[in-house]
Parts: sequence; structure tokens; C-alpha cells
Amino acid sequence: MTRRALFRTAPVALSLLLACGPDASHPIRARVDSAGAALAEPPDSLALSAPGGVEVWFTQLRTAADSTGRVCRERVMEIRRAGRRVPVPLLYTGERPTLVDDSTMRAHIWLHCRPGNLYTVSLRSGAPTWVGR
Repeated sequence: MTRRALFRTAPVALSLLLACGPDASHPIRARVDSAGAALAEPPDSLALSAPGGVEVWFTQLRTAADSTGRVCRERVMEIRRAGRRVPVPLLYTGERPTLVDDSTMRAHIWLHCRPGNLYTVSLRSGAPTWVGR
């Protein structure tokens, strides 16, 4: 294929590819497992409400398994306030966070379906801080 032909067909191929993808406006987003089968991803869900209109939502998830093969879902969180969304980076959890005060929540990081280290998370910046076990 010549370079000129490639540039003529690329926009058409990209449009077709995007048309086949999941509808981003739909409340249940599609994921694909390692075999290529579509999996339903649950919609975002409210995990915690705090003073001042702050809400903490579970958003993305990963499927995990413990040493016995028991499967669970570990989710990340997002802080929402007045139309602003602040992701909490790298803190997957399998339980609801708890409110410490009007600017801080507490959550365990999970790995392989088990709670691990405890973190506090700023409800303003989303920054997690290690507390201990």
C-alpha cells in the first residue's frame, strides 16, 4: 500500500474502529477479559459522603483472587465536589472508607482480596498518606 493510499484509508478505518467500541454514555462500561470476552463493569457507586458536599465514589475496578482462588473486586476511589473530580491514585480497596474528619478519610489498600496497610486520604487533594498496618 502506498503512503498516499494509507493516508486516505486511515480516517475511515479509525472511524469504523471507534464505532465498534463501547458507548461511553452508557452507565455500564464494557471491559474485555484476556480471552476477548466482554465483561460488564459496574457503574460508579457512592462510597462516602462528607461535610461540605464532598462525595467519595468507587470508580474503576480490578478483579483479584486470594491464595485459595476466591475472587473479589478491588476498586479505586474518586473525590467529587462541585463538579470537580479528584482521583485517589493507586489505592485499590475492597471496603468502604471511613471519615476521620471533614478533610480526611481512612482506607486500607487491598491486594489479593485482603486488606493491607492503612492510609489516610486528603479529601481536598486525594493524596494518600501511609499510616501503618
